Amino acid sequence: QVKLVESGGGLVQAGESLTLSCKTSGINFRIVTMRWYRQATGKQRELVAQITSAGTPFYPDSVKGRFTITRDYSRNTVRLQMNSLQPEDTAVYYCNLPRDTGDTWGQGTQVTVAS
Repeated sequence: QVKLVESGGGLVQAGESLTLSCKTSGINFRIVTMRWYRQATGKQRELVAQITSAGTPFYPDSVKGRFTITRDYSRNTVRLQMNSLQPEDTAVYYCNLPRDTGDTWGQGTQVTVAS
């Protein structure tokens, strides 16, 4: 059974940093692309980072230079380091495994950035 479990969310002040983790199980972690999405209240879910099986990252302009996605092959875990957080980064952050048979999502972790 495929499982994604996020952790690391919380309340921070503007300008501070936070690292999210996504522990995976039930998959061959070495061969999959992993993604992080976020969804703010009243807004659509948006992609904030992607990392390929080879470790190549992708970021949209909204987070480029502030967010860093990495993967730990020994722990089957993908992390999202978020620096210089701003109130507009407030959202529920989701770990995602894209698959042809249907994506798998984690339960989400809340990130709140106070101004």
